[in-house]
Amino acid sequence: MTDTDQAVTVGLLWHTFGHGNLGVDALARGHAHLLLQAAKKVGVQLHLVSLGAGQTDATQDLPPELSIGPDPGLKRIARGDLAFVKAVGNCDVVFDIGEGDSFTDIYGTRRFVLQTASKFIVQTLGKPLYLAPQTIGPFDKPLNRKIAVALMHRSAGVFARDGLSTAFLKSNGVVENIDEYIDVAFALPFTRRPKAEGRVSVCINVSGLLYNGGYSGQNELGMVLDYAAFTHRVIEYLLALPDVDVHLIAHVHGEAGGVDDDAPVMQRLAERYPRVILAPLYRTSGEAKGYISGMDLVIAGRMHACIGAFSSGTPVLPVAYSRKFNGLFGTLDYQNYVDGKADSNEQAFEKFLNAFNNRETLKAEVDAGLGVANGRLQKYVDRLSGILSDTRDRKARR
Repeated sequence: MTDTDQAVTVGLLWHTFGHGNLGVDALARGHAHLLLQAAKKVGVQLHLVSLGAGQTDATQDLPPELSIGPDPGLKRIARGDLAFVKAVGNCDVVFDIGEGDSFTDIYGTRRFVLQTASKFIVQTLGKPLYLAPQTIGPFDKPLNRKIAVALMHRSAGVFARDGLSTAFLKSNGVVENIDEYIDVAFALPFTRRPKAEGRVSVCINVSGLLYNGGYSGQNELGMVLDYAAFTHRVIEYLLALPDVDVHLIAHVHGEAGGVDDDAPVMQRLAERYPRVILAPLYRTSGEAKGYISGMDLVIAGRMHACIGAFSSGTPVLPVAYSRKFNGLFGTLDYQNYVDGKADSNEQAFEKFLNAFNNRETLKAEVDAGLGVANGRLQKYVDRLSGILSDTRDRKARR
């Protein structure tokens, strides 16, 4: 048997390296890092194949064990392009991360069909399917919930990244193959930047999605908070202070100026407030995390910008717009966040002032939460080691 024959081939479904949404990139890179740690621990030779959508050429610094595979587009399959099906067929095991929070029906029928059909293909081909740590649900339509629950019952493992997702699974009868870990983006490698001397650096990750009022502009996210007005007030308050620098950073860009693109909003804010400092439009999540690590406080509307700050030990004030925020930070016992679906602008601004004026307290609470996250990551690495070892042994017996 050759070295290639001995290697365990792992399909990384819905992992995209170099995605324009740096949160998706962070999940892919963080999970690959953990899988390689687990493989090294038990002496398994690993070959990782990404099977994600929206692949770009921003794939620098990838591990040599990784190759970029075909995306799971159903239109391509319908046209007779079976590259995705063949790639899955060559895998020994598949981990599906659902781009973090896409295994739900709240984003519409098309995304739900893509998510479920790709899982169905993996299971039909007889490949062990693990749902990597992610937000599970909600599934508001009864038929969608029934389909999702059936797929999860047939999965080798279903891993939640927060307590709310675990509760959702149990309430829907998915109990025999589940476990709870943490968002794998906490494991994203980065290079730490020094903090500015004699200045307070506050970085605002302005979410284009929230600033523009959701995908439709009609507040379908159900925000009580006027996010744009809140952002303006925070920037104006900080710029009035003599020793504070205000940085703006995008965590989603390259969307051709669409409502989900952070970069155009950053440019508009820079025109309105010329003294703000614009971070580069980073092409990888590790670069963005490195920039964030040099800040004294981060205010972020994108969850993985929050995680980038938290996992680098940087005080952070998340602005939550869905239960994925509440679930994750509640799991870490971190209560310093704005709940955009419940807090008024006055309440949100008071929370900002508290965070800004008590950065050392936030830092201590971040460090405590990070200890919890790291413990959960180690628990997940142990689980991955067992899965990879069992997969290698099963392959050797064939």
